[in-house]
Amino acid sequence: MPASRYADAGGVRYHYLDLGQGPDTIFLHGGGPGCTGWSDFGPVAPLFARDRRCLIVDILQYGASEKCRISGPMWTFHAAKTIALMDALGVRTADFICNSWGGTIALCLAAAHPDRVRSLVITGSMPVFYGPLAPLPENGHRGRNARDVYYGGDGPTREKMRSLITRLEWYDADRLPDETLEMRWRQSLDPGERELAAMSDSPRGEWQDLTAELGRVEAPALFMWGREDAFLTPDYPMMLARMVRKGNLHVMDHVSHHLQEERPVAYHAIVDGFLRSVDHP
Repeated sequence: MPASRYADAGGVRYHYLDLGQGPDTIFLHGGGPGCTGWSDFGPVAPLFARDRRCLIVDILQYGASEKCRISGPMWTFHAAKTIALMDALGVRTADFICNSWGGTIALCLAAAHPDRVRSLVITGSMPVFYGPLAPLPENGHRGRNARDVYYGGDGPTREKMRSLITRLEWYDADRLPDETLEMRWRQSLDPGERELAAMSDSPRGEWQDLTAELGRVEAPALFMWGREDAFLTPDYPMMLARMVRKGNLHVMDHVSHHLQEERPVAYHAIVDGFLRSVDHP
């Protein structure tokens, strides 16, 4: 893993990795237990770093970033803090490559700050909970329910982490690397993350639907989706692609929720092609 870096931004402390040279590209990971920027994008980051500056961020409450408590609408909070991080790092505009929670943050950011986003790659994110596909499975709480199960009972174990990843994130359980499992499990034991998971109130902020915001996203967006995604079928990102003015959709076979980890070479090829098609200043 590249050397850790830290930045103070908007009153909070972020941990991030910085590798490669070229257009600024911000990677925002998903919200599963033990997720970090490197756990979610480590397999694919070296491919992008050949011709891009890759800023791989631990979102707040995850990894080595600050375990602050969030009040108010959660995506608005994360988007504002991410803008503050960009300011702290001297990044005026960036491409965003995101998974799950990170993609919803980026969509909220792009709607509020269109001048800061060149393009968006959104993988397995769920920013909308109403409309023609509502109600979503478990009212959109499947991930949160899985978190409660993982941290409940006797607490986190390596086998519970394996079950969570192979049930909800990976299509082929036999391909899950031991180092990925170990990384996620070890991070999930972080005292700050366990403290947040044990809180009975809402330390992650108020859940927020972005239906109104999607129509304000100006940047070209590519929605990447696993054909076997455990959360939602590809009908859902097709709806999202239509809600965003310059929305596109690619459905990848034999993957579930973490395309960029399970098939990094294929993921990079498709995303790189999309990024090269965008007219970068």
